[in-house]
Amino acid sequence: MAKIDLKRRAEIGREKRARTKTQLIAAAKTLFSKRPWESVTIDEVVDQAGVAKGTFYTHFNDLNELAATVADELIHSFDELIQPQRLSISDPIVRIAFGCSAFMEKALQDRSWASLAARMARSYQKVGQVGRSRLAEDLRGALKRSPQPGLSLELALEVAIGIVLQVLAAIGEGRLADVHPPEAVRCILAAIGVGKREAASAITQVAGMRRSVLHRASSNLEDPRVATARKSPAPLKRANPKRV
Repeated sequence: MAKIDLKRRAEIGREKRARTKTQLIAAAKTLFSKRPWESVTIDEVVDQAGVAKGTFYTHFNDLNELAATVADELIHSFDELIQPQRLSISDPIVRIAFGCSAFMEKALQDRSWASLAARMARSYQKVGQVGRSRLAEDLRGALKRSPQPGLSLELALEVAIGIVLQVLAAIGEGRLADVHPPEAVRCILAAIGVGKREAASAITQVAGMRRSVLHRASSNLEDPRVATARKSPAPLKRANPKRV
């Protein structure tokens, strides 16, 4: 009789559960991208994922919890995307302006993302926790450099996040279709006590960074043949040798 490897069996079980959870989240993202998540049913999610309905409750208590998980993944993945550039910024006020502006730009590009992220971040404290901790770090540095009477770190954090989430929600609902992120960022900086001149400087620096990123992106998309022709000098033509 073959010996049963209990350790390996447990490992296979964990891998299978992880795959199933990934399938459910992927299915939810697909469905949530097409219409409001509240209109989606668990039956539709499991059908899209290709798993049994009972499997759903192994991972999530209800659709609300699944939506919160999807929103957290969306926010976290975007936060990780902008993190390298954020770390290249030394000024905490410019960091705050950059992060808030980036989230608003993302919202304008994808309204369904904006609506889901804003709604679930308000309902579930864990959603966007990584971004929240990074904003708190930047606010701590800003307040240390320019202390504002009566403004605690906790209050500054709630004010900044509150404005960002409200703007995201309004964009998602189509109430701020033509919002200009720099103006919204200016409001956030003013609310946490940043002076007009310093706020204007931070917003200008962020705009410069965005132009630089767009320029690099367009350069990367350039036809390689054009880029090669531009970089490589034309070969010199050799004169035909005289015939003897």
